[in-house]
Amino acid sequence: MPAFFVFEQTADKGAIYEFTFQLNDQIKIAEARRIIADPTIIKSHVQGKIISTKAVYNPNWSFHLDPDTVSFFEFSTEVCDASAAVIETDLAKVGSSFLPNNHWCAWTSRPVREITLG
Repeated sequence: MPAFFVFEQTADKGAIYEFTFQLNDQIKIAEARRIIADPTIIKSHVQGKIISTKAVYNPNWSFHLDPDTVSFFEFSTEVCDASAAVIETDLAKVGSSFLPNNHWCAWTSRPVREITLG
């Protein structure tokens, strides 16, 4: 059974964006819950493959993350970092030199809560 989580991302000039993502894998769901419960966990940033369509559970954005590619990281390369707002603005460029292979690693992201749909 899938689970849905919200991460916060601090962007330019202190703006904070919320982005909802889905997890299907029970091990990753448990990991997300541990990250939310323990703010000292370092491997807590969210990454995954961008799908350029709106998802019902993430209505504020024109894109979502492929649930089967979502994972958590501590460090990653700069080429995959961007704010959700920049991705929204430049969504047509995703997959080129901007976020190659549609891979997004939100450096300042951290899951903050689990949500239920309904």
